[in-house]
Amino acid sequence: MAVETSSLSELLEFDKNYLDRITLRKQIIQEHHSIAIQADSTVIPAVNELYVFLISTYLPTRYPRIFTLFPTTLLNHATNEHLSLTPPSDPVRTFEILGENIDEDFLLLLPSEDGDGYRLKGYVTCFPAGFNTKEKFGMKLREIHVPVPGYKAKLEKSMDRFFDRLEVGKVVKRSNWSINTKEQLFAASGTHLYEGEEAVEEEVNIDTTFLRCERQLLHRLPQTKALCFNFKTYLYPLRDVKEEGSGEDLANAIDGLKEGSVPEMHFYKRGVVWGEKVKEYLRS
Repeated sequence: MAVETSSLSELLEFDKNYLDRITLRKQIIQEHHSIAIQADSTVIPAVNELYVFLISTYLPTRYPRIFTLFPTTLLNHATNEHLSLTPPSDPVRTFEILGENIDEDFLLLLPSEDGDGYRLKGYVTCFPAGFNTKEKFGMKLREIHVPVPGYKAKLEKSMDRFFDRLEVGKVVKRSNWSINTKEQLFAASGTHLYEGEEAVEEEVNIDTTFLRCERQLLHRLPQTKALCFNFKTYLYPLRDVKEEGSGEDLANAIDGLKEGSVPEMHFYKRGVVWGEKVKEYLRS
């Protein structure tokens, strides 16, 4: 799974694009609300715990230049908005506030009612990468990953064990990457190919092609014991990747999709559409 140990101090990252990104997040929440946010009543204790920790403790402590704590509110200096320290009664609204003020997507997984695995019971995902999160809502972890090549054979059992054994206070992180042929952070479809689909040839414009990376972190909430998965998405223009001297490394990584233990990943990530054109550019 290529995970590494992290810490709560690294849980969230803020950068110079913060204001632009949360402006975009608010737009996506408004225009694609049913995809961006889902929650049911069982997730209320968990999302409330996450909200109180982030709003009352983490944000004003970790990023005091952006957030100032007052007796009943948290001031977001970037937006000049006051956020209540008490979470709303509606979990959907709670996820909205998190999604509109933090440039991270959050998914909360609770133990399945049948005692077998974890289910996605609430989330805010403004920047999905090739899937409609609403269609995954309520699914078990293994059901969510059914389309991913090699998951059932190589990762399903180890992932279930890993989730069960994750202790409170331990934070783990991993990263992944893909190629976007459009400057599109909200990508609820169109970035994956599935078994039985036919790859349709398309024009690949290097000027609008990006390396898409996700910084993913996972930890267990101490009170509800829910699993909190958060990720931040970055888009890097392909020309920047090449100019900084990383073109050959990325081209080798693209080759590695076909040469690794799960060669089907090359098709899944649409490498058959953009792979040769992108490699040719990176190595030119």
